[in-house]
Amino acid sequence: MTITDSTLTGATLHSFTLESLAEQMTAREIIRARIYQEVQDHNRKPLEIFRGLVSPTAAEVTLNGAKVRKTHVIDWEQQFRHACQAFESNGFFLLVGDRQAESLDEQFTVGVDTEVSFVKLTPLVGG
Repeated sequence: MTITDSTLTGATLHSFTLESLAEQMTAREIIRARIYQEVQDHNRKPLEIFRGLVSPTAAEVTLNGAKVRKTHVIDWEQQFRHACQAFESNGFFLLVGDRQAESLDEQFTVGVDTEVSFVKLTPLVGG
């Protein structure tokens, strides 16, 4: 599936491919898979700019993402908790194909051609 971060106007900020291990996933599982993958990628090969869904707490938010120290290890579980809280408090909305996720437990059919868009409504910081 393709993961995209978008603005309210539809502009793409960041996009990457995420492998799906199941044909049916809840919104929570999609968020978890995304957070886990982006944090693992960052921790394996730290870059100065972290372009994740949730900016780490100690990071300086920049136009291109969150600026973090290269030695800073990010905790994916903490990022995941913050992302779920942000979803539930309307910090972002999630589009899976042509459907908007209304709850974290809503089920979606996903495959290699599924497009998932995360539209941030407010900056997400935590973890």
